[in-house]
Amino acid sequence: MKQETLQEFNGPMAVWQHPFYTEGPVVDATGTLFVTNLQGGQILRITQEGIAAEWARASCPNGQMIAANGAHWVCDSKDACVKCFDPSGKCSGVLAEGMVSGHLIQCPNDLVSDGDGGFFFTDSVRHTGIVCHVDRHRKKRVIAAHLDYPNGIAWHPGTNQLFIAESYQNRILVADLNRGSSVPVVFSDLPRHPSGKAIANLPDGLAFDCFHNLWVAHYGMGCIQILDQRGVLIRKLATEFQLTSNLFIQDQLLLVTGGAGEPGPGFVQRLKTKEGEL
Repeated sequence: MKQETLQEFNGPMAVWQHPFYTEGPVVDATGTLFVTNLQGGQILRITQEGIAAEWARASCPNGQMIAANGAHWVCDSKDACVKCFDPSGKCSGVLAEGMVSGHLIQCPNDLVSDGDGGFFFTDSVRHTGIVCHVDRHRKKRVIAAHLDYPNGIAWHPGTNQLFIAESYQNRILVADLNRGSSVPVVFSDLPRHPSGKAIANLPDGLAFDCFHNLWVAHYGMGCIQILDQRGVLIRKLATEFQLTSNLFIQDQLLLVTGGAGEPGPGFVQRLKTKEGEL
């Protein structure tokens, strides 16, 4: 297993600091960066020069994605729903809230497109957390239930598998959506912090690179763990901050969010790598 720091990972890197812990990194079609800052109640837009400004407000914006029409779909953990913001930053409605298959949506955390106009999202609750699917007609169904704080989520379009970070079990689950039963199984158990404290582990955001390796933001470990297609740990990248929340990968761009603590300060790392490194 190869271990590096982001400073040693090829390419120019920028690090920006914000008053609040950051989450939800995405990039739009123009190359503009967006992050959320949870307790700051903001969705921030960051220019290529590193200038951040408020783009929209929510009660506690967490994970976000950009839909095909340019709208931002954002998990609001405090308001217990998934909200839609139009390309100008105006909230245009709620995409998911309330009950689904007997489960009350309590703390939406992260979400990912299903490739067909819908999305999957995690509801982060200890022991009874769920993963939910909302199709393009906004019909909801539960994919997995009774999870111990489901957190980051990633969908692989090639295999139609859904990967879920189960934070307090310090592992990554996978659900095969091609089968009638999509009950998730363990894909990988992650390294544990020597302190033995659960809070020092907690896998968070997930993203795939172009080689189908799964990158895991390992919150309490202050690093990114990289797993191959078999779930084997092949690389570890240390970040510049204690708590690593999420990441976004696109071509040779890597964005990493997190901070020194909660509620802050928060950081955003942007790294442009050499071709073929991601």
